[in-house]
Amino acid sequence: MTINQSKAEEQQRVDSVAKKIDKKIDRVDQSIAQAHQETNRIERNYGENTKVNTTEVDDQMETNASVQQQKQLVYLAVENENILNSNKLKLENLQGSPYFGRIDIVEDGQKDTLYIGTSTLQDDDGEFLIYDWRAPISGIYYNGVLGKVHYKTPNGTAEVDLQKKRQFQIINNKIKNMFDTNETVGDEILQSVLGEYSDEYMKNIVATIQHEQNTIIRDTRSDILLVQGVAGSGKTSAILQRVAYLLYHSRSTMTADNIVLFSPNKLFSNYISEVLPSLGERNMRQVTLNEFISLRLTGVQVETLFERYEKDERNLPETTIKIRLYKESGAFLDKLEQLENDNPNHTLDFEDVIFEGKPFFTKEEISDIYDHVNHAYHIPDRFLRTKNALIKRLQKRIHEDRNEDWVQDEIDNLSDEDFQQIITDHNIEESTNQREIIAEEFLRDRYAPIYNALINNYFFNPYKEYLYLLNQMDQTLVSDSVWQTMIESIDDQIETHKLNLSDSVAILYLRDLVTESGINHAIQHIFIDEVQDYTMAQLKYIAHSFPNAKMTLLGDRAQDVLTSSYRRNDLVTEVNELFKNKKTTTITLNQSYRSTAEITNFAKKLLPNGEDVKAFSRQGEDPVIKIFDDDDYYEGLKETAKKLNQKYETVAILTRNESQAEQVYTHFSDESIVTLVDADFRSIPKGILILPIYLAKGLEFDAVVAHDVSKENYPDERSIDVLYTICTRAMHDLILCVDKDISPLLADESSRLISEK
Repeated sequence: MTINQSKAEEQQRVDSVAKKIDKKIDRVDQSIAQAHQETNRIERNYGENTKVNTTEVDDQMETNASVQQQKQLVYLAVENENILNSNKLKLENLQGSPYFGRIDIVEDGQKDTLYIGTSTLQDDDGEFLIYDWRAPISGIYYNGVLGKVHYKTPNGTAEVDLQKKRQFQIINNKIKNMFDTNETVGDEILQSVLGEYSDEYMKNIVATIQHEQNTIIRDTRSDILLVQGVAGSGKTSAILQRVAYLLYHSRSTMTADNIVLFSPNKLFSNYISEVLPSLGERNMRQVTLNEFISLRLTGVQVETLFERYEKDERNLPETTIKIRLYKESGAFLDKLEQLENDNPNHTLDFEDVIFEGKPFFTKEEISDIYDHVNHAYHIPDRFLRTKNALIKRLQKRIHEDRNEDWVQDEIDNLSDEDFQQIITDHNIEESTNQREIIAEEFLRDRYAPIYNALINNYFFNPYKEYLYLLNQMDQTLVSDSVWQTMIESIDDQIETHKLNLSDSVAILYLRDLVTESGINHAIQHIFIDEVQDYTMAQLKYIAHSFPNAKMTLLGDRAQDVLTSSYRRNDLVTEVNELFKNKKTTTITLNQSYRSTAEITNFAKKLLPNGEDVKAFSRQGEDPVIKIFDDDDYYEGLKETAKKLNQKYETVAILTRNESQAEQVYTHFSDESIVTLVDADFRSIPKGILILPIYLAKGLEFDAVVAHDVSKENYPDERSIDVLYTICTRAMHDLILCVDKDISPLLADESSRLISEK
């Protein structure tokens, strides 16, 4: 049978499956409409059934029972709607492109043909029309070559004879590409997918998973999975497909709420926000490092990684580098813990608990309680006993104050409705001491801020404790006077409710150690993208905060934009040392798919080990270097970007820092197609975008214009990571604009690529 005959038969199957998908969507729409009507009916009944007299005790009991019953009915009705909507989403994801792979196998003498797609689909008779790409047997499609293939099942390892592997690219239910292959993915499919211009959201490229990515996606044994991938190697795709796979693999024990993704910026978070739903899964929690820290240090403005980068660009003294490298190490956190534990006679720094402008518990009173706890106990135990003693004193105070005149006056002044509400909320039955019980409940509500302060450990001051430990620390990095000046600077910042990034994690770690708080046992997987921007102290704290979580770390040493000016140690070595007691797996991805071969080959020449980077065989134009004089630089930059925008939807002018981006933007201020992107942007508009490189991390654009790649702006090897990252954001076109003298980093390429403009 010729490939054209086979394609005709395959198209008939696509048409048949597409019709069945449409019919299923029609049926689920009807079910959703019926379910919605039922939910509305139950909610109306809920409102009517809860309007019951609550004056008498019997009526109260009857009302409570009715309310609980109605709540359960509402919950079940809403849950039914959610399930139906989830099923509809999976069906809609199959519309237009129902599957992308086919495998023909022989298992136990039985021949079978399986089609692989983003989710499972069965016909009305229970026959499998499509197998979910995450199903165990689908692993054959990614890992297997023709012949004997083993795959894992819930009951052990099974063996099949793989006789055919076929790949499709189906668009609008029409087969655009189809071929048989012995490999995972052929260049024909990849070139077709990658040759298209970039969409606003990442494309769903499950069909183009490579063997290495599949190993990342299906790893369930590693505690720490470290992926080092070159720019455009599919790290982000792999991370999202891994999330989808893990949710499918552990669907009985894990949901999207048990996963946290640390994103490099808000733009990236939004950029990938549609991918998981396209794979049939709900989005996991996403957070940037700054958001994570700020949520845990309320009331303090923590310096962001971007703000610090901007400061470092202006000035970064050697003493600052030495101190920062130490404070951002895992060893520094260990030292803080050791100093705290080695000083059992030291009294922690406590704060007054203020209520209505006056101390309710003074710090002296709290310190006295702490000092009287047996010093043989560990500090967290002593702290907990102090906390419990304070809560008991609060309860005693509530009991003692219930008959105070001011309390009785307050109760007398309550409206009948408020009085009755207290009785209902706390199920207070009629008795001789009912008024005293009401008074105690009233006081519990009144003193709730005190109770919250105790529960949330606000009476402990981790900032002062941190300063105390820094003063106790023996160090040989810098002179004592410089170290003391650093401590005084932190103290001054705290007074103004500000904090350096390197101090924030240390204070959080110290606070959590003392109070045994900040721990989330429910999170099962942590994903960190652009991990090269994280310090070992930050990774140690994240692991401490989520003790039950396995970690997937994705990065590229060559894209260390934010810390390359001072960090010197190898990331892989540091991570393996930090997590030496855990099962750590390192996977390296050297094949780049994002850019054309010309762009990739140009960019990799910037790297010391650039020969390791493999370009994908998608041909395009060579990068272009344009050199302008001072007077016509910005006009030339502007015209270059506008010309590219006539061809491409997204053209990014990438700068070293924010001030350069703002300066470039002033020359475009009259253009409606130009957008200056800042750290608060959550979506990528079309047109010409101007942004500093650190906001473009993890993103890709149809064309990139590199701003001012001059000797002054990119003077030496410390700028390599920044320039490499800028170049590798481009998918199809890269133009480097130079103001006067070209950077020495481009010396080898300048004569060949310089344009006459």
